[in-house]
Amino acid sequence: MTNTEPTSPHPLRKPLLIAEFTALAVLLGSMGWFSSQTSSGQTISAAWLLIPAFASLGVFISFIGLMYLRWVASADSGNRFRHKLVFSLLAVTLIGVWIYGIANTWFSLTAS
Repeated sequence: MTNTEPTSPHPLRKPLLIAEFTALAVLLGSMGWFSSQTSSGQTISAAWLLIPAFASLGVFISFIGLMYLRWVASADSGNRFRHKLVFSLLAVTLIGVWIYGIANTWFSLTAS
C-alpha cells in the first residue's frame, strides 16, 4: 500500500493557521470588550463593529484556504476538477453566509 499523503506540509499551511487563530483571538477579544462596554450602559458606535466583522472574515478566508490545501491541492490530477468544483461551491456558500450575516447585522443596527 502506498502512502499518498505528502511527507511535508504545504508551505502556506502554517501562515494560514496563524492567521486563522489570530483573527479568532481578535474576534473573541472584541466580543468580550463589547460585552463589558454594554454592561455598563454605554452605547457602542456602529463603526466599532468593523473590527469583529473583519476578524470573522479573516477566520473564514483562512479556513477556506486551509480547506483548499486539504481538498484540492492534495487531490489527484484526475479528480482535481471535481474537487475544485465542490470546493468553489462551498467557498461561495461560506462567503455568502458571511455577507448575509454582516448585512443583517448592519441593517438591524441602522433600523433602530
